[in-house]
Amino acid sequence: MTSIKKSNVGGNVEGILRGLGDLVEKLGQLAEKGEELKQSGAFDINTGGKDAKAVYGFSVKMGLGGEETKIEPFGNVRRNEQTGETQVQEVSEPLVDVLDENDHVLVLAEMPGVGDADITLDLSGDILTLHAERGNKKYHKEIILPREFKSEQMERSCHNGILEVKLQG
Repeated sequence: MTSIKKSNVGGNVEGILRGLGDLVEKLGQLAEKGEELKQSGAFDINTGGKDAKAVYGFSVKMGLGGEETKIEPFGNVRRNEQTGETQVQEVSEPLVDVLDENDHVLVLAEMPGVGDADITLDLSGDILTLHAERGNKKYHKEIILPREFKSEQMERSCHNGILEVKLQG
């Protein structure tokens, strides 16, 4: 397994994002081995006089099943495209895996703190929109599926914050 050097950045969001750049040199090694890497963290910050919990992370999948490299971010720390500033959002993006099996597509989403009743799914062609909210836990993500499906082809279950969506067809 690849080891990753961790450093204390004292809650500085910009420093954390720059620190993630250290992982780039490990990507070449992962590509050769066809491994998966997940890295995440959480820290408390104060934004404009308001305390917030910042969650960041990413999943890198390389060389699995002959597919190309995929980097999937998750959490609520994002860069504003217009200003370039890093911001902590109220809504988190969950970690999601889409597995294209022989007879179905399986979508797995990690959303700690929510249950099945807290989750809303909207399926439109090849886009599955996921929204979940319970107390201060809020998640949202648009997931591009490998092909189009109809709502009748969708089954779902959620246990311990792990959502499983099975799409037949």
